[in-house]
Amino acid sequence: MASGFYKVPKAVNEPVKSYAPGTPERRALLDTYKKMYNEQVDIPFYIGGKEYKTGNTIDIHPPHDHKHCVGKYHTADKEHIELAVKNAVEARVKWAATSWEHRAAIFLKAAELLAGPFRNKLNAATMIAQSKNVFQAEIDSACELIDFFRFNVEFMTEIYSNQPQSAPGIWNRMEYRPLEGFVYAITPFNFTSIAGNLPASPALMGNVVIWKPARSQVYSAQVIMELFKAAGLPDGVINMVTGDSGTITDVLLNNPDFAGVHFTGSTPVFNSFWETIGKNVGKYKSYPRIVGETGGKDFIWAHPTANAQEVATAISRGAFEYQGQKCSAASRAYLPKSLWESIKTSIEKDIASFKMGAPDDTTNFINAVIDRRAFDKLSSYIDKAKEDADAEIIIGGNYDDSVGYFIEPTVILTTNPQYKTMSTELFGPILTIYVYEDEKWEETLDLVDKTSEYALTGAIFSGDRYVIDIATNKLENAAGNFYINDKPTGAVVGQQPFGGARGSGTNDKAGSVWNLLRWVSNRTIKETFVPPTDYRYPFLKESTIETVEKEVESAVEKLKELGKDLKSKFKN
Repeated sequence: MASGFYKVPKAVNEPVKSYAPGTPERRALLDTYKKMYNEQVDIPFYIGGKEYKTGNTIDIHPPHDHKHCVGKYHTADKEHIELAVKNAVEARVKWAATSWEHRAAIFLKAAELLAGPFRNKLNAATMIAQSKNVFQAEIDSACELIDFFRFNVEFMTEIYSNQPQSAPGIWNRMEYRPLEGFVYAITPFNFTSIAGNLPASPALMGNVVIWKPARSQVYSAQVIMELFKAAGLPDGVINMVTGDSGTITDVLLNNPDFAGVHFTGSTPVFNSFWETIGKNVGKYKSYPRIVGETGGKDFIWAHPTANAQEVATAISRGAFEYQGQKCSAASRAYLPKSLWESIKTSIEKDIASFKMGAPDDTTNFINAVIDRRAFDKLSSYIDKAKEDADAEIIIGGNYDDSVGYFIEPTVILTTNPQYKTMSTELFGPILTIYVYEDEKWEETLDLVDKTSEYALTGAIFSGDRYVIDIATNKLENAAGNFYINDKPTGAVVGQQPFGGARGSGTNDKAGSVWNLLRWVSNRTIKETFVPPTDYRYPFLKESTIETVEKEVESAVEKLKELGKDLKSKFKN
């Protein structure tokens, strides 16, 4: 029972370790990677705190060494999903009634555990099964997830402290209740931090969650479940299920206790969720919260006054870090003719210096794309660009799947601003560039705005403040995260709340108060200390003049009656 107004520890961003040669963290992480790489994991799914192993398993292969197997995970059947709903709804009774400071303590503890004993294990799992290099794993699975835990607790207290005004004799207050039912969290392969945050943020606000991680991210998802358990999260609050996506979704979206979906993934899948929820809306106890971050076709635009080297570096990092498999990765660029040769030379030099291979070699900047499906899709677009008259591959263009799913960082130059790879989300290390005439810079901004259905991230480069102002206004709706003289990737929790609109999602900004507000249902409470005892309002009373007039009239009538009586007596 709360007996104070508690202040949570001030949230600060987790420092990123360097993993430079000779550092203890580098040695410890690579030792953990090697140990885990040579083990065989047997991953269950979790319902109500119990581990389930059905024997229906899927093997886990590192994308950079697809012939190697590091273990397997078990998949759930329809009856398991129904059991997950039952357990979640039962767990909600105690969890929703748990004081906020105890919920906060669990996730603050998770942050400290991840900053310490769980750091290497979660980083190594991400490197192995998602093919991230040391730095990409560190900023994602360690630092960003720690930041989500810490900042979400602080944001939660900001929400709870937002209270209405009261009047004399009245106390008004706002209660932030969890949703009535369960939240369905669907998470992607590319960010372990997103995979941890999407179930954790609704749970922090008192909700219960059924979590389906991406099939290629189950290895690190298992470590996250171990982390939650070590932090003291009660059984049944977050239930992790793996298996056929269609079956899981069908069961959950048809259940009356479905209260919301927290999603990161493709736009078509999210659209199908909206459609199903709309059809089923009459089944639910309340209107479900639909929160999603989906596709992107993120841009870099440069003005003739931009610094060519700065633009080139933004392209090299923004387009090719983590093989371009970031929702925010730059995949189209609009560059002025006057700067093009200089930018091109720098990009060529950068990409020529990229090393590509497995993540345990820390000199590798590029690793493998996530799976066979991604490899085939990306290689097909490269092959098409080699044939098309309005496109030319000027850098890269090679690929090899003999050992792992390796796609060489590729730059396509097009003369057609509507070329397929200028508008289609590829999700890989392929950048398409359109070079425009300098004097047409303002027209090109219209191309940036109208070419793609998405509006997730974008970056502009200019040395002219007037131009920056014009571009910022023209591209107002083209990106939910907008960068000036910087690459369009690398949003930091607490600094750049992340999310986009249009075909890129609901723009609810993960890691912010705006996201957490979606997971509460407000109740306004008014308490009156001395209630009225007479139904009559003051307006029902007569005015003073009216009262006096009536009293005079009454007195006159009485006098008349008295006069009549006196006359009668005198006569008698």
